Amino acid sequence: MTVSRVMNGNSHVSDATRDKVTAAIASLNYQVNFAARAARVGTLGVGLLYSNPSSAYMSAFLVGAMDQCSQSGGQLILERCEDLRSQRSAIARLIANGADGILVPPPLCDSKSALKQLDQIGMPTVAIATGRPVAGVSAVRIDDYEGALAMMRYLLGRGHKDIAFIQGDPLHTPAQLRYKAYLDAMAEAGLVVAPERVAPGLFTYRSGLMAARQLLSHKTRPSAIFAANDDMAAAVVAVAHGLHLQVPEDLVVCGFDDTPVATTVWPELTTIHQPISDMARAAVDLLIDQIRRRRAGDPAPVQHKLLPFTLITRESSDASLAGL
Repeated sequence: MTVSRVMNGNSHVSDATRDKVTAAIASLNYQVNFAARAARVGTLGVGLLYSNPSSAYMSAFLVGAMDQCSQSGGQLILERCEDLRSQRSAIARLIANGADGILVPPPLCDSKSALKQLDQIGMPTVAIATGRPVAGVSAVRIDDYEGALAMMRYLLGRGHKDIAFIQGDPLHTPAQLRYKAYLDAMAEAGLVVAPERVAPGLFTYRSGLMAARQLLSHKTRPSAIFAANDDMAAAVVAVAHGLHLQVPEDLVVCGFDDTPVATTVWPELTTIHQPISDMARAAVDLLIDQIRRRRAGDPAPVQHKLLPFTLITRESSDASLAGL
């Protein structure tokens, strides 16, 4: 009890006793187990391990996660992971700071090493926006393949045949599925994809700039560019303006995700609405359920939730929508 009073800064301890306890703590290199403390007081520690380069995506995600934590009595604990080397220490810090379970948004949702580490220590985990959910890990996602296919069929239905594509992070499964949908839709329409109509990207605005310059540097330009996310699509619009191309009259531009950037650029982006905030809320709800069941000694079932997407048409593909 005396040690507890010293650790919690209680004033009802003599200076001599406090000095003895502090010396003992230092010699033993004692560290407070915040997770154990949280379990005793009933706090629900919701850890968030993130490395997403898109600030727009993370902004929308955090809105949903914080809102659901507030409603469910959870405390959101954030930890950034820069690379594989820092991954293990980032997870350790989350646990040390009281995380009872961990949310893993993209691109770490596809990190085999991260999911393996969390499984090995028995940490409740929910992956968000992975294209291929792991059998033993709960997940919340949309159907990225069908979403990209819907966008391609929209463009093809408007008469576009020369459609270019900007890929996302090749290590991220939704990026792979969106690219596959592009290729399948073109094949379905009987169209051949020329190599110069596909450019690599990393889901960042800067990579979108480089991809757009590459795609628009050819003598014959595509009539439409479909980027694997909104950040890269916004970059395409910027490059088009720099080349004095009118969007959508000279070039149609479409994105994916419907993050805030989709409606802050001009013209506003046609995109696939991924309910990021709702996905975060659903993920927090799943994780808190797992934590509570674990505390009660009741094994939580693995759940894979599929949320709906929506095709949102705006000015970047249809000039008639201007001002609406």
